[in-house]
Amino acid sequence: MTDTVDARDAADPTDARSTGETETLLVLVAGTTGTARVPGISAAGSDPTLRRYTPSADAEILVCGEPVAAPAVPVSPTGTPTPAVLTRAVVETLGLDTLVVDAGLREPAAVETHEVGAAPGRDVREPVAVPAARRIYESARDLGRSLDAARVVVGETIPGGTTTAMAVLTALGEPTAVSSSLPQNPTARKRAVVASALTASDTARGDSADTPLEAVRLVGDPVLPAVAGVARGAAEADARVVLGGGTQLAAAAALLRHDGVGVPLELATTSFVAADETAAVDRLAAALSLELTVTDPDFAVVGDHPAVAGYRDGEAKEGVCAGGALAVAADRDALAPVRERVVRVYERLVDQ
Repeated sequence: MTDTVDARDAADPTDARSTGETETLLVLVAGTTGTARVPGISAAGSDPTLRRYTPSADAEILVCGEPVAAPAVPVSPTGTPTPAVLTRAVVETLGLDTLVVDAGLREPAAVETHEVGAAPGRDVREPVAVPAARRIYESARDLGRSLDAARVVVGETIPGGTTTAMAVLTALGEPTAVSSSLPQNPTARKRAVVASALTASDTARGDSADTPLEAVRLVGDPVLPAVAGVARGAAEADARVVLGGGTQLAAAAALLRHDGVGVPLELATTSFVAADETAAVDRLAAALSLELTVTDPDFAVVGDHPAVAGYRDGEAKEGVCAGGALAVAADRDALAPVRERVVRVYERLVDQ
């Protein structure tokens, strides 16, 4: 290992762990879907072969500061690093606790993970995408109830997840905004995949409005019910719940709203997603009664450093709890040291 920094070495002295309760816990829900194999659908990995390792590598970077078993640092086809770099920088700066949920990893992560009974999701163009959707949801709900934290920030890592989120939002009858890790969102390709998914499962817009987990079972991915379950359980344990992400986390919120869950929920995303008109996170937040927080990390201060240049060009945008983690950093007036740490984390990774 190379110069890995223990997050606790940089812990905020005001952190509630000193009183026995975690003030903020980052929960990363990691999984895979066969939908990611559709050519051109995702930039979460430089090629389809490495993409299967992306969620595991993201989990390892979040927890350890570097890949451990995964063969490489996930980058886009043009070299933009995974948002795990941003989130790890916040973890190291603020000393935040982390927890990883295995929601259908195709390759095991070399960190402790919490199981929720999930297998890798199928391509949504098959008739049933996530057979165990309800079991995943209930198991994740139990996990959420067990978390001893004042604020739980839930995020995701799943290549192809914006497309499955779009399919679920369509089945629920919600606005079908969709983000992308690519600078030019392949919306036509994603709409075609969603249309094929709905046809394969004999589902029309709004058909699953009263049965949200059926939407996941037919056209979703295993991360969505796991995120929704953790969020619901944490809320039931009186935690402040922050959904750290963009349209995928909004889709998880939609599952909860359609399941009759009216608890306060926050959606915290990056300025890069908010600037994407096709993501329309403000419209989704309004439709789902979510308090929306948009954090601009002001990467212009860093200049053209490769750690952040791609974000300013519209790549990656969000993922691995980045929006939620940056919102926590902004709450603590710590964005400046986080920016510096982003560069250090990146340089540590490329020096391996």
